[in-house]
Amino acid sequence: MFRRRSAGATDGTAQDSPGAHSPDGPAEVKQPRSPAEAAKGRPTPKRSEAERGRRQPISGSRAGSRAPAGPRTPEDKAKARTARASKYEAMKRGESWALNPRDRGPVKALARDYIDSKRRVSEYYMYILVVLLAAVFLRNKTEQQYISPLVLVLVVVILIDAQLIRRTLRKLVSERLPGESTRGLTVYAVMRALQIRRFRMPAPRVRPGEKF
Repeated sequence: MFRRRSAGATDGTAQDSPGAHSPDGPAEVKQPRSPAEAAKGRPTPKRSEAERGRRQPISGSRAGSRAPAGPRTPEDKAKARTARASKYEAMKRGESWALNPRDRGPVKALARDYIDSKRRVSEYYMYILVVLLAAVFLRNKTEQQYISPLVLVLVVVILIDAQLIRRTLRKLVSERLPGESTRGLTVYAVMRALQIRRFRMPAPRVRPGEKF
């Protein structure tokens, strides 16, 4: 009925042995790839290799990319001190190139001259505050009875003075510097009025009672 094939017969439908195409021996059996590897088209790197690849040098941390340090030689330090001293003196004189941004401009200069041209109660605010603090620490009941009313009176006086400064400055700016903005000018002038005259910066250009 059916003829048995011979052991050495070759046929197209016959299955080749595992080592039929390899002269050295049986071929390696390939492991099936995971779905992640099949999607990426490459094997997934090990964790150690991935961490090593993420370690990048911080930009600017190289020795050659660092900014030069401050003055090192005595000559450079002396020059830096001279430059700071000259800038400080120019700031005291009110030169625009040495002033801080908040002090620049003709409007701020006008406000400083107006504040410096008059003696105000707010100018002695720091002195009064020191006296009041000393009275608090003394714990004298008689003196402490007057501390709160004095503080209240001082605050009211400063608020009234601030309103007068605001009204006068707006009038001066509209007359001498028309079109200039007065935004933040009241706060700037009041803060200068609260400072002790000898510590004001820039230094006053006019004396009390002088016209400006």
